[in-house]
Amino acid sequence: MDAAVRARTAARETVEDIEPPRLRAILLDRLAEASMAPGVLVVESALGREPSLATEAVINRGVGVQLIYEGLRLTRSLAHEEPWTTVADSEIDADLEILAADILVSRGFYLLARTEVSDAAVETVRSFGRDQTHRREPGADTDTHDRNLEADIFVLAVRAGVTAVGDEPSESLIKFAAEAARSYETLPPAATVLTDSVRQRLTEVGAGGDDPVASSVGDR
Repeated sequence: MDAAVRARTAARETVEDIEPPRLRAILLDRLAEASMAPGVLVVESALGREPSLATEAVINRGVGVQLIYEGLRLTRSLAHEEPWTTVADSEIDADLEILAADILVSRGFYLLARTEVSDAAVETVRSFGRDQTHRREPGADTDTHDRNLEADIFVLAVRAGVTAVGDEPSESLIKFAAEAARSYETLPPAATVLTDSVRQRLTEVGAGGDDPVASSVGDR
């Protein structure tokens, strides 16, 4: 079973207890269709430095990052489409989708709560809120503000993986992760993102002036 399958299975297991069934179905359907790139990036960031490390040792971190991303991505979609303004309340699931987004983020927080990236996860969500506020301003670069989410999530994923083996990501790795995320209009499957060249970059350590950095979000 590859990392993407493990991450998807574990992510779906975290919401199997959600009631009512209609809400649970929204969560499961979303996770079934999502790119697992953020979660797998966590796993590969750790295994690239500690190849003997079992996938199970970092899968919860991967799922935590994945759930936060899915929750924020759903929030972004709802904020842009505002379905409640065009469809009768009785005909839409917007209220359940808002609740689903909250559940995904909160369960992601729970999985990362006792890790080195708990504060970074909180800052990622705060950064998302700021971006979505700024994108409504006149003349705002809406595409850039929207893509900041993927950049920040990739940075969080790299941090979650690298810190799992007692290291800190270098400044160049942080920038690489953010730039990689921005290169996609929509995140493709994990296998497309995690190429051999990307895996090689994940194993690199900083040297000289390339010091580890404490920033919790992508390079802006």
